[in-house]
Amino acid sequence: MESLIGLVNRIQRAITVLGDFGGDALPTLWEALPSVAVVGGQSSGKSSVLESVVGRDFLPRGSGIVTRRPLVLQLQQIEEGKVEYAEFLHLQNKRFTDFSLVRKEIQDETDRLTGKSKQISHVPIHLSIYSPHVVNLTLVDLPGLTKVAIEGQPDSIVEDIEKMVRSYVEKPNCIILAISPANQDIATSDAMKLSREVDPAGERTFGVLTKLDLMDQGTNAIDVLEGRSFRLQHPWVGVVNRSQADINKSVDMIAARRREREYFTDSPDYSHLASKMGSEYLAKLLSQHLESVIRAQIPHITSLINKTSDELEAEMERIGRPVAVDEGAKLYTILELCRSFDRIFKEHLDGGRPGGERIYGVFDNQLPAAFRKLPIDKHLSIQNVKKVVSEADGYQPHLIAPEQGYRRLIEGALGYFKGPAEASVDAVHNILKEIVRKSIGEAEDLRRFPTLQAELAAISFEALERFREDSKKTTLRLVDMESSYLTVEFFRRLPQEVDKGGQPAAAATVDRYGEGHYRRIATNVSSYVAMVMDTLKNSIPKSVVHCQVRESTRSLLNHFYTQIGKKEGKDLGRLLDEDPALMEKRQQMAKKLELYKAARQEIESVSWSR
Repeated sequence: MESLIGLVNRIQRAITVLGDFGGDALPTLWEALPSVAVVGGQSSGKSSVLESVVGRDFLPRGSGIVTRRPLVLQLQQIEEGKVEYAEFLHLQNKRFTDFSLVRKEIQDETDRLTGKSKQISHVPIHLSIYSPHVVNLTLVDLPGLTKVAIEGQPDSIVEDIEKMVRSYVEKPNCIILAISPANQDIATSDAMKLSREVDPAGERTFGVLTKLDLMDQGTNAIDVLEGRSFRLQHPWVGVVNRSQADINKSVDMIAARRREREYFTDSPDYSHLASKMGSEYLAKLLSQHLESVIRAQIPHITSLINKTSDELEAEMERIGRPVAVDEGAKLYTILELCRSFDRIFKEHLDGGRPGGERIYGVFDNQLPAAFRKLPIDKHLSIQNVKKVVSEADGYQPHLIAPEQGYRRLIEGALGYFKGPAEASVDAVHNILKEIVRKSIGEAEDLRRFPTLQAELAAISFEALERFREDSKKTTLRLVDMESSYLTVEFFRRLPQEVDKGGQPAAAATVDRYGEGHYRRIATNVSSYVAMVMDTLKNSIPKSVVHCQVRESTRSLLNHFYTQIGKKEGKDLGRLLDEDPALMEKRQQMAKKLELYKAARQEIESVSWSR
């Protein structure tokens, strides 16, 4: 049965691959999974402690700052007799059995981001080591705390390192492994100073004393190891690492661990603590504590997994599930998307969504305003009336009423109505086009398919163009109809008109070429034009609505539906060609969702089995 730590290690690696690590400030699954951060000043023995825990030489060494990027070290215990190996997350599926190459890869990967300088980077390196000689454990090796910038480092390096270390140890789920050299005053320990600030009660701090064998003769660290000098909630652990001479001679870890055990067993100062000292004991202690912390965190971890899974499910529903490969399913999907767009388009026109009221504004405001601006008064000025009437009679003087003059004046006046009529058609056309654009944008499922969006827009605009042409012909025909046939009653009333003196107009033969005569003609024509204008104010909107608005709600996509039924699978697939970025996003989300679901099942399985 896999241990909880091993399972958490696997989840952490998967989360990192999927890009969750390093996200925003909100709690992530990574932050909810406990780990152990190794903290200490430069040359405090951090690297030696880590190598002792692992039982392998694998960390870069040198003077000054050597660890320049966080190293997330995940130890996984495997069966006895199996070959131990290491894997880097940035080199997946490549196994390292030569740990000197692991050291080189850590150095090379560090230089890849920081160059050959002494700069640091907050981007972690992820390393997993599988060995029968390790316990299940997750450790994060951090750059050593320093007090002074050296040559080649920026002046801010001291603050930069401390800020990076704090970003790990301030998290409430972080277990702090504070490394302090025994041959220095514990009161000056950089690791203990920082851990006291972020964990004042010492509840998640494990103190480790290194270099016990390098203390001045006649001195010891009993007061520290027994918790009298610096009290923590957890016991202090002393370790004895390999000396530089041992490292130079390539003394192996098995021999080094044996020497360490012998040191504590044979030491008159520490023999009574020997069972609770050494790197092997430290690793077991940390592993047991880490597993207990993980077990306590299981409800919170499971809750976070459930919450994240629900959010992913909702987001995947929003952006849409993968498109089926079957031709029939593709056709069904396209038709459903078209119906969704068509429904939204109709809602805009019928009042469920904004947009349709603008068409009413064309009829109620723009059309009457356009009529009022027509140059009817100029057309019916005395000079123009006299000119038109005179030209209409030719060499024959009119007898009773200048019929041809009336006709020409009326036809000329009614001709002005064509402009507002056409403008109304065009205005509604533009509104419908804008509603098409909005409807396509508001159809969430359509956002996945830019090709289908463009196709729907193009086919809709073609249909609206046809509707506009039909509407323009019908609407202008209304104006022409008014010009083609003048109401008979209008002419019958003309002989009964009287002049200002009360005499019948027909009797006023002396005045028929005078200004009053032409003024009466202008008045009569104006009255008739006003009557026709009132008629057109009602008939033009009816024509536009019937030919454009109503047709767009009834048959906007009819031509598209006819054509789509003839398309083959390849053409259908082209219409459902998603935005590559959206496809990638869905794939990543699907992988994350699969990870979270599997993690939930496995965590529950492991926790219930113990």
